[in-house]
Amino acid sequence: MMKYRFIIMFFIAVLLVGCGQQNNNVNPKTVVEHVNPNIGNISHLLVPAYPTVHLPNSMLRVYPERADYTGDLLNGLPIAVTSHRGSSAFNLSSFQGDESEVKPVVRYSYDREKITPYDYFVYLDEAETSVYYAVSHQAGIYEFTFERSEPLFLILNSRRGELQWDGQALSGYQQLQNNTRIFVYMEPDVQPQQVNNKTASGQNAHIMLSYPANTKQLKIRYGISFIDAKQAKSNLYREIPGFDIATVAKEGKKIWNETLGKIVVDGGSHNDKVVFYTSLYRTYERPVCISEDGRYFSAFDGKVHDDNGRPFYTDDWIWDTYRATHPLRVMIEPEMETDIIHSFLRMSEQMPELWWPTFPEITGDSRRMNSNHGIATVIDAYRKGLTDIDLAKKYPALRNAIMEKTLAPWSGRPAGELDKFYHEKGYIPALQEGEEETVPEVNDFEKRQPVAVTLGTSYDEWCLAQIAKELGKTEEYDHFLNKSYNYRNLFNAETAFFHPKDENGNFIEPFDYRFSGGQGARLYYGENNGWVYRWDVQHNVADLIHLMGGCERFIQNLDQMFREPLGRSKYDFYAQLPDHTGNVGQFSMANEPSLHIPYLYNYAGQPWKTQKRIHELIDQWFRNDLMGFPGDEDGGGMTAFVVFSQMGFYPVTPGSPTYNIGSPFFEKVTMELGNGKQFRIIAKNYGKENKYIQSARLNSKDWTKPWFSHDDIKEGGTLELVMGNKANRKWGSAPEDAPPSEGIKK
Repeated sequence: MMKYRFIIMFFIAVLLVGCGQQNNNVNPKTVVEHVNPNIGNISHLLVPAYPTVHLPNSMLRVYPERADYTGDLLNGLPIAVTSHRGSSAFNLSSFQGDESEVKPVVRYSYDREKITPYDYFVYLDEAETSVYYAVSHQAGIYEFTFERSEPLFLILNSRRGELQWDGQALSGYQQLQNNTRIFVYMEPDVQPQQVNNKTASGQNAHIMLSYPANTKQLKIRYGISFIDAKQAKSNLYREIPGFDIATVAKEGKKIWNETLGKIVVDGGSHNDKVVFYTSLYRTYERPVCISEDGRYFSAFDGKVHDDNGRPFYTDDWIWDTYRATHPLRVMIEPEMETDIIHSFLRMSEQMPELWWPTFPEITGDSRRMNSNHGIATVIDAYRKGLTDIDLAKKYPALRNAIMEKTLAPWSGRPAGELDKFYHEKGYIPALQEGEEETVPEVNDFEKRQPVAVTLGTSYDEWCLAQIAKELGKTEEYDHFLNKSYNYRNLFNAETAFFHPKDENGNFIEPFDYRFSGGQGARLYYGENNGWVYRWDVQHNVADLIHLMGGCERFIQNLDQMFREPLGRSKYDFYAQLPDHTGNVGQFSMANEPSLHIPYLYNYAGQPWKTQKRIHELIDQWFRNDLMGFPGDEDGGGMTAFVVFSQMGFYPVTPGSPTYNIGSPFFEKVTMELGNGKQFRIIAKNYGKENKYIQSARLNSKDWTKPWFSHDDIKEGGTLELVMGNKANRKWGSAPEDAPPSEGIKK
């Protein structure tokens, strides 16, 4: 009997192990099933992450028309989102009942909603209507199933534009900003009995199609365009030639599996995989390719251009995405990243001034935020081996973005007196709180942000110096490299913070590094306070360590940031600093200037603290639930940090071809590098508690450095990490093992 019991237990164990392995490994052919678009649909404070239905980096994007996941009613059905987090252009509604009760946009009670990256289902419970949607690159299709036997009306609405019915299809446009229009061409599979208002224009222009009471199903396919309605029709017929919605959804699912399958993770928890692949899906929302059959409309000059075989991309908030989203694409989408950077050059050439863009959108460059970090995307791609970058052709626009355009935040004006002061004195001067602003380039709400701009521009000038060096421009290299130390001009040696100065070189006093600077700390910093901007020297951590008095003091300051209390009630703190959420002490996990900070322990000889901190931060703030993002996700700006960090490494300094090692969340990661090669990270002795690196091997060689170079892995490679549940404080701690940095100025 004992023998049989043993045999039974043995087979049960085998089955359990087999099932565990099956559940633990990701199948690249079904990887999209790990994406949960509803993560972050409820914001901690500001804007939620909307559950966007789209194909990777494609022009057509939709999400439910409501404020966030808790919205009790849908405002009709979306047709196209024209900007990340923007409202939908056009609106589609169905209505059954008395024609006199029809509205341009119907508000629906809803249930049983299901969203994937490629399709959408919702049951409109009070209307007793099922809605299914599938998306292609520039076209989409709806399928309605009606349970009622009442007269049916289908309404297309344009918030500001014109619509018409030509006997077969609806077409028209909606006016956007900056003389930009989005066009639609929409066909039903069943022709209507009657069309009310065959033409319509103005605010809430709408056309209504009428169907008989016994209509049970209706399909609507449509194409969009930024060129004209004829092109929208062409886009539709190219992508959705019939009304087979299942085929559209199947193709969308296939595309997402192929795209997300470029990184395969094995081991780790189910929730970690969902967070990882949802984060990776978010990085593919922007920028979007707006080439249409070899042409594109550019809002940067208001003209239609031939793309000459190279796709044109826009809608990229570079202040957010240069940090990790662009470096991620360099690794897994090198061809796309090259096309994106070339699109930036086209924008520069099309605008009135040859200035590199900062916030390129469908409607042009909105010049939001501070600094010109698009420069970093160019040198980062070049130094990591992307071909066809052509630094010489791009350098004038990059240089002009610093030298000719104003550095004042949220401004597209030419350089003025503030910029002259910066280039002569090496910092942006600050005003006292309450002092009247006299510089016309400064935005009334966004203020000067003098510390943020000085630090950010110092980094941009370091990037310019590297480009000049590659081009053999020795004098300009020396000039911009010298200016890359301008952050020093605001360093307060007594407090070890970056501290605003007035035009006479005096530190602003009295001063509170948590709360001085008004709403969003914009009078001195920008969205985050002095505790976060204390570390905003990505290009020269070695010199920052020197300024703070050495590694020990640097570590103490880092530790203190995570321990420093808010100093006020949450109500008062977030009333002044609404972007500074996701707090661990004064650290803000919710905003991009913080993303590199947990990795700074690597530079000062305590990489085990980076390993610990990364796991704590992601487990605390990035979760498989409705509030699973700590702040504004910004279309990949924040979630690329999660993708890198869960794999086990991070690009602290875009422009430097190096990666800091953190601590992996999976037993094995396999990354396709876009050149037919693979980079693998293997965590031996993997376990949830085993977050600390005991030893490492890179490409079969013992590895003691908490970083590696792009050259180490660009032709494929393997990083093997032996993990444990207690820190090995010797690994990676030697001064000579620290990640590379510009260095102390002599």
